[in-house]
Amino acid sequence: MTRFNTALTVTIAAFAVTLAGCSREAEEVPAAAAPPPEVTQPSPIPPPPAINARSYIVMDHDSGRVLAALEPDSRQEPASLTKVMTAYAVFRALKEGRIKLDDMVTISEYAWKQEGSRMFVQVGTQVSVENLIQGMIVQSGNDATVALAEHVAGTEPTFVQMMNAYAKELGMTGSHFTNSPGMPDPEHYMTARDAVILSSALIREFPEYYRWYSQKEFSWNGITQQNRNGLLWREPSVDGVKTGHTETAGYCLIVSARREDMRLVSAVLGTESMRAREDANMALINYGFNFFETKRLYAAGQPLTTARVWKGKSPEVGLALKRDLFVTGQRGHVGSVKAEFELPERLVAPLSTQAPIGKASIVVDGATIATHDLYPAADVPAGGFFRRTVDTVRLWFN
Repeated sequence: MTRFNTALTVTIAAFAVTLAGCSREAEEVPAAAAPPPEVTQPSPIPPPPAINARSYIVMDHDSGRVLAALEPDSRQEPASLTKVMTAYAVFRALKEGRIKLDDMVTISEYAWKQEGSRMFVQVGTQVSVENLIQGMIVQSGNDATVALAEHVAGTEPTFVQMMNAYAKELGMTGSHFTNSPGMPDPEHYMTARDAVILSSALIREFPEYYRWYSQKEFSWNGITQQNRNGLLWREPSVDGVKTGHTETAGYCLIVSARREDMRLVSAVLGTESMRAREDANMALINYGFNFFETKRLYAAGQPLTTARVWKGKSPEVGLALKRDLFVTGQRGHVGSVKAEFELPERLVAPLSTQAPIGKASIVVDGATIATHDLYPAADVPAGGFFRRTVDTVRLWFN
């Protein structure tokens, strides 16, 4: 692999020009030029607020930068935060066409007998997938959750295997699940970091279903229950995500909030009360919004650089990212940004937009903040016989 640097862009750079007019009298010597303005350094970002919890984290949704954290990789009992992973697996099944929102699910005795918070579905009755999803998300119903797991995978144990497979796929290295609702079990755990990784993926991949997380109440079987996320009433920018509580887990809450073009995701695990988990998340998202900002540097598919292509129909190809590229920095003082590319020494056609051919490391003020795969911005098919022959000879001497 060959590595080289190139400047991409500089964001939020401060420029000042002093325009001074000078009045002149007869035979007056021109006044000396005004001294250049002093360059002001940004004030240091204060430390994050003191949070009384076992673990917490706040992360920018678009850039993935962690803005504050306490023991973010410690294994914690997630309680009903588990249902975010259950929902992720259900949404995958919907998106892939394996189930539909209007599917009617027959409630098993096993689902009906679930303890804890419930939607109050009755054994033997049929309930639509859409209603069960609302019962799981808004009412945190364990019965609805198990019914969905059985509908997607046939049995809950099989569904749990899917949950763990998806967790591995998302890079959730500190989590393991043994059931779909989040019932206590020594081998059932999640980290705060994994909680925000999962929530961010759910928001990004399933915007059409994420809307249910801002729903404040839902009625079923003549019973209306309110969403347990009290920040939906307290803070207009909050639109999710999920609460959790057991005696051993304490009070837990994942929150996502959007202000203008910036979205933050925070998770607080192991607080002493419902109010404490809400206040802690409010403090974290306010801290993030007040002292940081996020800018989009490049759109998905926009070439960051070009590379020579051998034996191809085109002699060169643009290299781009699959997803929009964002950077998060101190509010008003996002620093200089550049990319470091790592590419093969020779690119030989054919090339596909679906196959990565290198990496781009994003460097802000000298620190690497992220590394992403690079893809051809367009397919490059193999060239004709003459082109392939000429390039073969050239490569002999290159």
